[in-house]
Amino acid sequence: MLQLYDGMPLYHGSYCEVKEPDLAKCADFKDFGKGFYLTSSEEQAKDFINTSLKKAKAQGIIDGEQAYGVISSFVYHPVRGTAEYVYRDADAAWLHCVVGHRKANTFPDVVEKMKKYDVIAGKIANDATNVTILAYLVGVYGTVGSEEADRLCIGRLIPERLKDQFCFRSERGLQCLSFEGSERIWKN
Repeated sequence: MLQLYDGMPLYHGSYCEVKEPDLAKCADFKDFGKGFYLTSSEEQAKDFINTSLKKAKAQGIIDGEQAYGVISSFVYHPVRGTAEYVYRDADAAWLHCVVGHRKANTFPDVVEKMKKYDVIAGKIANDATNVTILAYLVGVYGTVGSEEADRLCIGRLIPERLKDQFCFRSERGLQCLSFEGSERIWKN
């Protein structure tokens, strides 16, 4: 069962070490909105390094020859007053949150409701799920938000195979993280 707990190790895969996350550098239109994303899976964080390296090279942020990424490790310690929301399953509510944050003006009520949370956690809709979510958005499974479209989309996502993600969306949320160290991961 997906949950946050005191002392929980979390990982961030990137083209560089991240000791002090900066929300201003975080991208918009991610699954749970703008924020610093981590996972409880070190393997998933390692897998994300390739995506991060490609984007950083394409944007000219790093030298095109850089052949390594970095896993930054954190430990979660709850801070009093931090508002957290955890999607325990990849269900219709989770799908509406992901789609609402990825595409403006889709499920605006859900996006508005989630603004009060410092940390949002749930299954990850990663690159392997993009095609299914795009098909959902253009109505391949029926009217976006309908019970039938939700059911068909979620069924194709194979939610039991999806890993987790934790989005720290505010400075209060970031205060719950303590940097533990980092490791270079060399890529071929």
